[in-house]
This record gives sequence, C-alpha cells and structure tokens, in this order.
Amino acid sequence: MIEARLGDSIGALPADQWDALAAGNPFVSHAFLSAMEDSGSVGPGTGWSPAPITIVDAEQRLIAALPAYLKSHSQGEYVFDHAWADAWHRAGGSYYPKLQIAAPFTPATGPRLLLADPLLAAPLLRAAEQLCESNGLSSAHATFIAPDQVPLFEQAGWLLRSDLQFHWLNRGYASFDEFLAALSSRKRKDLRKERAAAQSGVEIRTLTGTEIRDEHWDAFWHFYQDTGARKWGQPYLTRAAFSLLGERMGDRIVLILAYAEGQPVAGALNFIGPDALYGRYWGASIEKPFLHFELCYYQAIDLAIALGLPRVEAGAQGGHKLARGYEPVETWSAHWITHPGFREAVSDFLVRERAGTAADRNYLESRTPFRKTIL
Repeated sequence: MIEARLGDSIGALPADQWDALAAGNPFVSHAFLSAMEDSGSVGPGTGWSPAPITIVDAEQRLIAALPAYLKSHSQGEYVFDHAWADAWHRAGGSYYPKLQIAAPFTPATGPRLLLADPLLAAPLLRAAEQLCESNGLSSAHATFIAPDQVPLFEQAGWLLRSDLQFHWLNRGYASFDEFLAALSSRKRKDLRKERAAAQSGVEIRTLTGTEIRDEHWDAFWHFYQDTGARKWGQPYLTRAAFSLLGERMGDRIVLILAYAEGQPVAGALNFIGPDALYGRYWGASIEKPFLHFELCYYQAIDLAIALGLPRVEAGAQGGHKLARGYEPVETWSAHWITHPGFREAVSDFLVRERAGTAADRNYLESRTPFRKTIL
C-alpha cells in the first residue's frame, strides 16, 4: 500500500530526506525552495501556494515527492498557457487554480519527479491527477523536465510539449580560446571584439560563498529590480530571497559583478549544478555595449570550463545567444488536462506545435557560428 500526502510547505519537510531525492539540482533543493517560501516570494499574495505531494515509506521517510504549487495565474513559469486559459474561460470553465510542478520563476531543466525508485513515478503522478479531479482543478503542468524523466510522464499519459532554449555545450574545451577555435573566423573575431569592448573601463569580480556580502546583494537587487520592471512588470523575488539564498546555498552560487570607478554597475547571478552552470538573473545601472554578453554568456563559459561542467543553461528565449556559441536545445513540459474534451483539443494543438518547434530547431542549428565541416 502506498499513500500520497498533500502538504502546504516544502520548508516543513525534512531537508536531508528531500535533498536525497533531488539529485543535486540546485532549483529543487530544499534550500532553494524553502528560501522562496521564507522570503515571501511564494505563498500568500503571490499566486503561488506550496502544495508538495509526497510519498513516505513504512518508517515515514520520504521516498517520492513533487515540488508542486497551486497557481492562480500563469506568471513566472516561462511555458506560456495563456491561450489555453482564455479558451477554457470562453468555454465557460475556470482555468485557475491549476497545479504547477516546477521550480518557481526558474526556466532551467531539472528533475520534477523526485524519486527513490522510478516505479514510484506512476503513483506520484496519479496522486497529482486525483488532486485535480477531487478539487475541480482544470489541469496540472510540469515544466522544464529533465530529459530522462520525459518518458515517465509520457507513460502516465500526460501530454508532452516542446520548446527551445539556447545552451552552451562544453566539448572538452580547455580554455575560452579553444572554444573560439571551433568558430568560424569571422565569428571568432566578433566575439573577441565584443569581450574587449565589454571589459574596457570596468573591473569584473567573481564572488561565491561567504565572499558575497549584503552590500553585493543590495547592488544586485537594484540591477534585478530594473531588469524585472522592464521585462515582466515587477520582480518575482523579494530582496530577502537573495540573502537567504546566499546563506543557505552560497557555495552553489556565483555572483559576477562589474565595477566602474569602484562602484558596482552590473551583475549576473549563476547557480552551480552537478552537470550544468545555470545563468539566472542579470541587470545593470549603465548602458555599455556588450557588457550583458560578457557577464551573462562569456563569463559563464569561462566558469563552466574552469569547473569542468558539460553545459551552460542561460535561461529562456534570446536568439542573440546563437551568435555567441549557444546552441538550440529542446526543452520539455508535460500537461494533464482534467476535462476529456479540453484534453483532446490541447493534444491536437501540441502535435502541430511540436512539428513547428522541430522545424525551428533544424533551421537554427544551420545558423550556429561553428566552423562548417566539408565532407
């Protein structure tokens, strides 16, 4: 007999047991998710209500979990379902609340099924479905699923959706120059010029762990607010979130700051995972050509090479990353729709959308800056 339980806080669950299931991914770690709760970035008034679904063994230890939230809107997800919500409302239904299985505000791939045994995937997903059915929820959505978990959702009958991101892939480069050598001559020159222009007149400092102090978070918070206000209206994370992240997982954070005349003028925040460097937030108080590319993309490549990490995930969207050596990579989400008729309509849409995504990827792969091999 297996019993799934619904909670109201990930922070209230045992950190060691949760992290034993999280596979080292920083964004489903207990430290990250509890910091989101304790800082007020999720919870009352945010539209993100923690609703973790867990399974325990006979000794009451966690053996499976979903990092799940009841959502009253579709902000902060980066997989857009606004058209679905509009269609369901026009049909007379209520799309919200819905169940979101995700790392809040984080378009980075990772495990969404936290499992001690893959056989627990089916009962865990069935528990999510039953939660929707029993409480009148329109749907459940798992976003930015680690590729090796996609088949588990497909086997459970969830609808798959694909999209594209741009990731830098480390093909065993020993240095940035070795990476540049793989590019065409013109692109190689372009990137060198961009780096030189970006670094001119500024000092770039890389901070991690206890090196990151409140004064650095204060500066970065200013940058983050400015970028958030211009991109999505208001920032998702509170100021307290950054201090809590620094306290709880500082050794997995790299903050890159640019200084001019002794004052911080721009910054980029990265998280270190077991097999990737994740670029998350960026902002600046000055306009300087190519500084964004330097802090977010080129410094990340330097860091990934130094750490021996196989890839850099630089966040959602951004076709400009392609010219800087970041390649198109398919990302996946999975969706369970409660109403059979609505589920069929969404399924038909996704078949057509996946064909378009595949065509886009084929085109973008032909436009990468790497030297072309002549057969």
